[in-house]
Amino acid sequence: MYLRQATANLGRRIRDISSRIVSSSGRTTINSSPLLPSSSGKAKFYCHFGSGGYSWGTNQNDSRLWILLGQAALIFGINPNLVLAEDASIQSGSENATEGANVIGLRKIEDGSVVSNEHTSKWRIFTDNGRDYFMQGKLEEAEKFFLSALQEAKEGFGERDPHVASACNNLAELYRVKKVFDKAEPLYLEAISILQESFGPEDIRVGAACHNLGQFYLVQRKLEDARICYEVKGRVLGYGNIDYADTMYHLGMVLYLQGKENDSEALFQDSIRILEENGQGESMACIRRLRYLAQIYMKANRLAEAENVQRKILHIMEISKGWKSLDTVIAAEGLALTLQSTGSLREAQELFERCLDARKKILPQDHIQVGANMLHIARVAMLNSNRLRKKNVSEAIDELGQAKELLDNSRRIAWHVLNKSIKQKGERQKYGASRENLREGRTALVILLQSLEALALLETTKQELQESMDENLASYDAENALFECISAYKEFENEKSISDSPEVKTEYLSCLKHLSSLIGYGNIDRRKQSKKATLQELKDEIKRIEVEISSNRRYKR
Repeated sequence: MYLRQATANLGRRIRDISSRIVSSSGRTTINSSPLLPSSSGKAKFYCHFGSGGYSWGTNQNDSRLWILLGQAALIFGINPNLVLAEDASIQSGSENATEGANVIGLRKIEDGSVVSNEHTSKWRIFTDNGRDYFMQGKLEEAEKFFLSALQEAKEGFGERDPHVASACNNLAELYRVKKVFDKAEPLYLEAISILQESFGPEDIRVGAACHNLGQFYLVQRKLEDARICYEVKGRVLGYGNIDYADTMYHLGMVLYLQGKENDSEALFQDSIRILEENGQGESMACIRRLRYLAQIYMKANRLAEAENVQRKILHIMEISKGWKSLDTVIAAEGLALTLQSTGSLREAQELFERCLDARKKILPQDHIQVGANMLHIARVAMLNSNRLRKKNVSEAIDELGQAKELLDNSRRIAWHVLNKSIKQKGERQKYGASRENLREGRTALVILLQSLEALALLETTKQELQESMDENLASYDAENALFECISAYKEFENEKSISDSPEVKTEYLSCLKHLSSLIGYGNIDRRKQSKKATLQELKDEIKRIEVEISSNRRYKR
């Protein structure tokens, strides 16, 4: 009953709005402003920072799942980023080609395409040109061609032909990317209306068009409207359909961001179940859903459930890709971080060490991921030392010695990456820095600051264990590491592409507070007094960074 009502409500909205789409002349008048769409489909590695440190991941666009609209050969893409309808070419020899040749007023030619008159030929050319400009980010040019394609489709095929729905969808996508939502919505609705008239409300093409409209509503956080669209799509496809699993995944992400954790979790689990039941339990699409579900559990401090999901991910990756793949290494590292949080230090250390061995075989020895991996192992060693201090002080000190060696190497690698970044500064100014280089520079600075602060903590702990009489020396070692933190940040502060990020500023703030605490206790090395900032100067710097972090958060909101 609810689904029927949802479909009826959507139908009424389509009828109410579609009358406002086209002016009396049959054209839609539109103003434009360029905005570059994201079109990269390559997998890239990124670093995620959290309360427990950081974890690596991959950024991969979901594979496009295309639905071919038979009679008009209209193609809608089920993709959260880009869903342009492509040209009307119909592959010869296919069932769709036979249907397409029977469209009134069209005749089939030898190359398998369908032509009719001057308007339909222009429609195809304008659509191809518009799509090419769209993918290049030249939206003003793309808009002109999409507008012309819409007009030619109406004149060549008829006002209510599916080719017109294709043209409406393309133009709507352009406005969605430009965030001109008031012009995009009626075009989406017109496309759905035409498809319903042409193929019926139960047709899969209507479901695909509803998905596009649902994605449009999600961008604006219109969750109820989005939910109606997704429910219609679910009814058309069937709730066990693998394409609907993709819809559940995207809706689940938005619901989670809106604070509806329980509903979100249920959608993720259903999406994963559908993929598994359809034989795609080991696909990257399923892995992405499992990763997001694990993140939900981690943020809710449901560590046991997060651990179970991450073990499942690692098992799949070991079978499908093996340890020669960074995807497997990243999965193992995520599990190790969770194990570290739960206190399972031995297993966490074993996994981190295996990750390090794998990375050294896959990546250059001075890659920032290698340095970061060393930082992980050092932290576990420091936790082990803390456990041993009451049982065996000698073993605890040995653990700190191993941790120090790892931290020194992590610091060395981070400095290497940052210095390389500085050497390439002139080239970046000339040719422009790539996103990967900028991300690597930011990650290196974060790893450097974390390594140095960990080193300061290690020296303080070592002093306590040894009950050293030379307090000034131990204090100097800790303070020297923290002053190196400040020096490193200051050196790159003017490099806004590297230093101006919440992760970097948060780590720098932590170092400042740590140093302020040491000075506040009076542990100052008099021999290096000229290098030491006063306590008041540190407090002023802390206040400045806190204001910058707060301003950045308000800006993002």
